Amino acid sequence: MLKIGEFSKLSRVSIRMLRHYDDIGLLKPAEIDEFTGYRYYREDQLFVIGRITSLKDMGFALADITKILDSYDDKEKMDAFLSERQKELMKISQETEYKLMLLDTARKRLRKEQNMSYDVTVKTIPERYAATVQMVVPHYEDEGMLWGTMRAECKTLTPAEPCLAAAEFLDDEFKEENVEIIAWMTVKGSHSDTEHVKFKTLPAVKVASCIVKGSYDQIGEAYATVVSWIKANGYKMNGHMFNIYHVSPAQTQNPDEYVTEVCFPVE
Repeated sequence: MLKIGEFSKLSRVSIRMLRHYDDIGLLKPAEIDEFTGYRYYREDQLFVIGRITSLKDMGFALADITKILDSYDDKEKMDAFLSERQKELMKISQETEYKLMLLDTARKRLRKEQNMSYDVTVKTIPERYAATVQMVVPHYEDEGMLWGTMRAECKTLTPAEPCLAAAEFLDDEFKEENVEIIAWMTVKGSHSDTEHVKFKTLPAVKVASCIVKGSYDQIGEAYATVVSWIKANGYKMNGHMFNIYHVSPAQTQNPDEYVTEVCFPVE
């Protein structure tokens, strides 16, 4: 039998933590002297404390470790526990990577001292013949599904001159999932509808718009600028906003080269 101090030294777990494990029922001493209150541990409990430490290092909560230890010798159950934790950590890793990317982008913008002001103009986009795809997609960033569908079903389209390609967001509120979008691209000629691609003559529309040069992380500020301008200049929004992609990931893989026109129908 090992005294708590000896057990602490061999297991590299503090006495304070061993007492905590005892209090929550995670690891009970093998014996407690009824007169002195001294805690004693069996040598084979070093294997148990090793498992606890390993699981804790993987990020398992102590409450979960209590349940996991009961199934430690069941390989299938243990693999299920480990697999689930692996998925959780991968999700955290992806979220962290995204946050790091935002921080890096913000710092680069600060270093470049970019002027983040946007010039808003009112113009009329004329009537146009376009290939359109309307779908509900899981998230806003899945917009590419619409363009992929258009390319898959219409391989011989000739873009109009100039060619306008846009995405219009049809929901009346921000949605975390199941987002309804219509993508359209102006084309030459006359075409028959396919399963998902519908060819339409879209009506002329008066819009307040501004040009955003660079990555899409600026879009939110551009939206705010245009909406504020609309109110300040006596206009009213009249329809779903849309983005026209003058230079998009279809033309370049460099986000600094993107050119997006943010458009809000007005009256």
